[in-house]
This record gives sequence, structure tokens and C-alpha cells, in this order.
Amino acid sequence: MSSSSTDTAMSGSSAEPPTGARAFLEVGRIEKPHGVRGDVIVRLTTNRVERLAPGAVLHTPTGILEVVASKSHHDRYLVTFAGVKGREGADELRGCPLWAPPLDDPDELWVHDLIGAEVVDAAGVHRGKVVEVLANPASDLLELDTGALVPVRFVTGVVARERVDVDVPDGLFELA
Repeated sequence: MSSSSTDTAMSGSSAEPPTGARAFLEVGRIEKPHGVRGDVIVRLTTNRVERLAPGAVLHTPTGILEVVASKSHHDRYLVTFAGVKGREGADELRGCPLWAPPLDDPDELWVHDLIGAEVVDAAGVHRGKVVEVLANPASDLLELDTGALVPVRFVTGVVARERVDVDVPDGLFELA
């Protein structure tokens, strides 16, 4: 199992994601237009840059956008969407959240699969529910409703949104 990926669940957005069989995740936000041809600056909220690959489809409060081209631009991305013409068209998208369905990658831990799941240690003791996943340079941390912080590297198994099995060093839960 690799470290957690950061497509984010839809908490705190002012607009609602599209409805459908699968939950949509916020993967980025259009910040502003760039130039006069209709390009926009996008800030991803995920570490999965394939969300902006040519042909990728993203949902917005006003409809669907298809990525024609994208390239890294400082800590953001310069993106061309099909059908967005001129600076005026790009300006209409300013501040727009971008949603996409979850990716199917069994080798990744997904934040939206961890939130709300019960954490169980190797001895079978229930240690609390995951309320947040915190970014940390050494290892992302599971924050539990008990106040405990568990490095993601100690996760040994996940049943999405239900259970997270961990094998932690002795004494870790006594630090909380």
C-alpha cells in the first residue's frame, strides 16, 4: 500500500457536485483567466495530475469541461478547456470548483475512503474514527476523534469508509 492520495471529499464547497451513482470529489478550482485565448489557471487539490490530462472530463456547477491541454505553471496549471473562448469565457469560470469521480487505484489510500472509518489496532482494539487526514512531510497522519494521530505508514488494511487496520509501535495511543 502506498501513501494517501489527496483527491478531496466535498466538504466546505459552496456549490454542490453533480449527482450520480458514484460520489464526485473536488479535484481543483479555476482561479482566474490567463491571457486572451480562453486559458485558465487551475489549482489542483489533488496530487493526481492526470486529472488535467488531455481528454480528462471535469464537472463544474454549470456543466462539463473537457481538458484540451495543460502544463505546469509555477505551483498551479495553465489549462485549455474545449469550448472556452476568449478572456470573457475564461473569466466566467473564475473561482469554479472542479469535480471528478474517484479514480480506481487499489494501490492507493484515498482520503475519502479513510474519513469516518473506525481505526482498529493489531490487538483488535477500536481506537476511534478518522476525522481528518493531515499532510505531514514524514508521513500523512490520521487524526482520530479521540485526538490520537496515527502515521499513515502504519496502515495495514482498509475497508473503504468502514475500517482502517493499523499496526503501531507500543505506546503510540498513550501519547494522545
